[in-house]
Amino acid sequence: MSSRDDELTPEERTTYEWHMWVPGVGEEGQRRLKGATVLVSRVGGLGGLAAYELAAAGVGRLVLAHAGVVKPGDLNRQILMTHSAIGTPRVDCAARRLNELNPRLEVVAVPDNVSSANVERLVGMADVVVCCAPLFDERFLMNAECVRQGKPMVDCAMYELTGQVTTIRPGRTACLSCRVPEPPATWKRQFPVFGAVSGAVGCIGAMEAIKLLTGVGEPLYDRLLTFDLRDMRFRVVGISRRADCPTCGADDHAH
Repeated sequence: MSSRDDELTPEERTTYEWHMWVPGVGEEGQRRLKGATVLVSRVGGLGGLAAYELAAAGVGRLVLAHAGVVKPGDLNRQILMTHSAIGTPRVDCAARRLNELNPRLEVVAVPDNVSSANVERLVGMADVVVCCAPLFDERFLMNAECVRQGKPMVDCAMYELTGQVTTIRPGRTACLSCRVPEPPATWKRQFPVFGAVSGAVGCIGAMEAIKLLTGVGEPLYDRLLTFDLRDMRFRVVGISRRADCPTCGADDHAH
């Protein structure tokens, strides 16, 4: 956790009072959120909702990594983007919107996607990583670096009207490579999406991060939550570590 002063101010006590009524959270849990840093990779339709809910929850610092500028096609789902910001950096618009919601939030705005050049530094800044990247190369990079650094990662994904979330605890649970050894050959960068679907996944991902930081509840360790909103089918399936996983199979250290 961050070393920043995590004592709650009177304003924060008022703002987060309803959180502290949740059994298992209390003032200590809220202080943990304030003292935490979360990396959110991509703040589009999925990551934008995750970042918004984490900001609303009182997380003290968010590191946002997302390249590119706001485009009209973003506005069907990316709630942190605005029409007036078209043509300007996405991450700057996201930071501004989050600070409008929570002016106490420290935002580290990184105008680049996670890459081999920056992944070590970005993961190193965080207590928890929320992976919302649409590209498997980026997701695999974060997964491998989180395993290396022993940082928990919430992995979120969606397609059309379906979504899935799992939480990875290096040394304890299956990692992304255990479950997906190779990226699907048919995967494309652009895909059908409704904002309500990506938002549902983002909110669940944010809740997983909140659980990790506060200690409340049971994270989705070795469990994959999947849903199809076309007919509202939800299920949880078990997943297991692979002894031959090239990313975590040789990692027998509990973190």
